[in-house]
This record gives sequence, C-alpha cells and structure tokens, in this order.
Amino acid sequence: MTTQRDRKQMEGFHKNNRIPVPVNVIFSCVFIFLAAICVLPLIFVIIISLSTEESIQRIGYSFFPQGWTGFAYEYVMNSSETVGRAFLVSIGVTVTGTIFGLMMNSSMGYVLSRASFKLKKHYTMIIFIPMLFSGGLVASYMVITQFLGLTNTYGALILPIGVTPFYIIILRTFFQTTVPDSIIESVKVDGGNQFLIFFRIVLPISLPALATIGLFLSFAYWNDWFMALLYIRSTHMQMYPLQYVLISIERNMDFLLRNAEFFGAAMDGGARLPAEAVRMALVVIAVLPIACSYPFFQRYFISGLTIGAVKG
Repeated sequence: MTTQRDRKQMEGFHKNNRIPVPVNVIFSCVFIFLAAICVLPLIFVIIISLSTEESIQRIGYSFFPQGWTGFAYEYVMNSSETVGRAFLVSIGVTVTGTIFGLMMNSSMGYVLSRASFKLKKHYTMIIFIPMLFSGGLVASYMVITQFLGLTNTYGALILPIGVTPFYIIILRTFFQTTVPDSIIESVKVDGGNQFLIFFRIVLPISLPALATIGLFLSFAYWNDWFMALLYIRSTHMQMYPLQYVLISIERNMDFLLRNAEFFGAAMDGGARLPAEAVRMALVVIAVLPIACSYPFFQRYFISGLTIGAVKG
C-alpha cells in the first residue's frame, strides 16, 4: 500500500524531472536544426544533380538553379546494362557478406564471452592485436590470391571485409553483459547443445547488437570498391560492384573532358558533358539505396548504441 511519504517522493521525483515549456521549445528547435543539417546536404546534392551545367557554371551550386534537367541521370543510364548488373552484384555481395559477417563475428564473440572457454584470454589477445597492428596490404593480398586462390571470385569481395576484430570485441562484450548465464545453464540442464543455445537463445535476444553490426557491415560492403580493384580483373567485368562501376564512369567522363581537344568534332557534344551534375547523380545513386535501408535497422540500432559501453 502506497504511503503518504511514498506519494510525496514520487511527486518530488516527477517535479524534478519535468522539463519547463521554454526549455522544451529550445531543445525542440535545436534538434530540428540538427536534423536539417543532416538532411539538407542530401537534398542539395539531388538539386545539383538535376541542375543544368550552364546554371552551375553561371551561379554555382544553388538550391534554386536557373535550369533543370535529368541529363546527368540519362548519361549514367546510357550504361544501364553495366550499371544494372553492377547494382545486382552489389546487392548480392552486401546481403551475403552481411549475413556471413554476422555469423562469423557473433559466433566468435559468443565463444569468447563464455567463462568456461579455457583459451578465452589467449584468443582474445590474438584478436585484439590486429586492432593495433595490421598485417598490411601485401600480406592480405598474398593470402587472398595465392593461398586461398580467390582472384576473380565473389569470395574476394566478401571474405576480406566479413570478419573484423572490433566487431568481435563489441559482440563479446554484449554477450557477457546481456545474456544471463542462468538461461544458458538451464538449457544445458534440459539437454540443449551449444548450437541450440546459440541459434535459439542467444541470437534472438541479441537483435540490437546484431542489427548494429549488420548496419555497419552493410555500409562497408555497399561502399566498397577497393576489393574489386585488387582482386577482380578486367576480363571479369560482370563481377564489378556498383561503386567500382560508378567510379569508372566518373573517370571516363573526366578523361573525355580533359582530352576533348584531341577528339575534334567527335567531342563537340562531349565537351558540354554535365560534369558536376553527373558527379552528384553518382552520389545519389550510390547513397540513396543504402540510406533507405536505415529505417529498417533504426529500431534495433538505437537500442544497440551502448552495447560496448559496459565493461566486460
């Protein structure tokens, strides 16, 4: 039964934690301003990509250009077969790589989080060292090409990014602080093995951590072009991801503009290529799909922001 003293304490608690209306209005204005700072650059890039080259040359970048055109997107879509295939490659690599990365990082993190694992400290140290001292590009290139033989394969686009020591440490900390040992012990008493515990118990209650790491992995895979540059040769162009193709389009466009004088009449129209608009169109094509995926992660991402904040 609630006493008068308890009621006074609750009233005092609510009173001390109540935000005055003027302060609430100020906070709302500040957060609206911060949200606008995040959204306006994307809107600005879209406007520039739809601006005519003459307007950009005359007045520069502007929210209110003097002319509108979709020629920049038309120029990119002229390579629709190449861009479309690269888009599908990026989607496949991103989805497959994210699932692969989540499985590898979470399984290793779970093993290191268990106190019963005798080599816990040893493997934790082995994983922690690469966070401070990298093996280098030459070593990783030799492993991928010579030891694993993954040149010109999708594995070369997936494996080097899939496992990251930082993600393993984060998941290990999350499992240590969030997954109760009592639940695991009760499942063991009922006859459950480690695979059942991991897939039916640990993973379902670890969605915030998995969504957070999954978001980071999807960003890394979607934005990656360096792996294609290293491991995919020009004889296998059908395996190029979207980012690499978009960079190639920009390089080809810059080459045509810089060397227009050597192409004579063939470049009369090329000299007027919408260079700035095309660059912004490439940014929109690269950013918009992955940005649209964020709302699906947001619910779990917010819950997982502090997964590494508790000392394990």
